Amino acid sequence: MSSVLARVLFFPSLAYNVLMEKLSSRQWYNHVDNHVILGALPLRNKTQELIETEKVNAVVSLNEDYEVRYLTNQPEEWTKLGVDSIRFSVVDMFEAPPQDMLLKGVEFINKKVSNGGVVYVHCKAGRSRSAALVACYLMKKNNWTPVQAILHLKSIRPHILLPPNKIEALNTFYKNEVQCTSK
Repeated sequence: MSSVLARVLFFPSLAYNVLMEKLSSRQWYNHVDNHVILGALPLRNKTQELIETEKVNAVVSLNEDYEVRYLTNQPEEWTKLGVDSIRFSVVDMFEAPPQDMLLKGVEFINKKVSNGGVVYVHCKAGRSRSAALVACYLMKKNNWTPVQAILHLKSIRPHILLPPNKIEALNTFYKNEVQCTSK
């Protein structure tokens, strides 16, 4: 049922995101650090800006197939542009990325960053699914708690939204991947 509702709400909520970028202080994307950008769908009209201006050479998507099928570059298109990409299918609004996805996503980001890359991490709005992954990246990178990572993200992208299921995912990631490796 949640997957059906997410599909029904996709285009109205995407339109809302576009409107909010135009009418408010919200930005389509924000730099988390020198190598990671957290943002909304990298619409085709943003491709040149992301590659040429922002120097993005890797993209992580936390979208279901229907969300990215027509509006964004497909993996083979990213490859032709010299951009590595990975996609994790996570239902919008209702699901938190599972731990294996969070771990694989952080490993992908770290591999690209260690080679000097710039990674664009997104979901539909860059507020929840992708914010959860980027929070995990920040926890691992800086040995931060979930609260520290969330506060940092809110300081650069105030409209992030992490409901209880995503906070629980962050707490589990912290316990399993940050705390246990920093002892």
